[in-house]
Amino acid sequence: MQSGVLLIWLGALLVIAGVVQTALQPMLRGRLSGHRGTSVGAGRETLEPAQPARGFSLRANWPGLAMIGAGAAVLLLSAAF
Repeated sequence: MQSGVLLIWLGALLVIAGVVQTALQPMLRGRLSGHRGTSVGAGRETLEPAQPARGFSLRANWPGLAMIGAGAAVLLLSAAF
């Protein structure tokens, strides 16, 4: 019984850590919007990135996706026992 609960906790922690890892990747890359050359009077600042979804690529997020997959596999394994 204890090993089943331990596997569930391990799988849940792996899934949560993978989601956090995947979400932090684009946030840690820097500012979302760069300083664009606008006129002095405009003063419009935006959080719109110059290249939307630049941080959401499979190459950049494979560690987080691997943790999510491993956590899902551990949860499925724990459900089998």
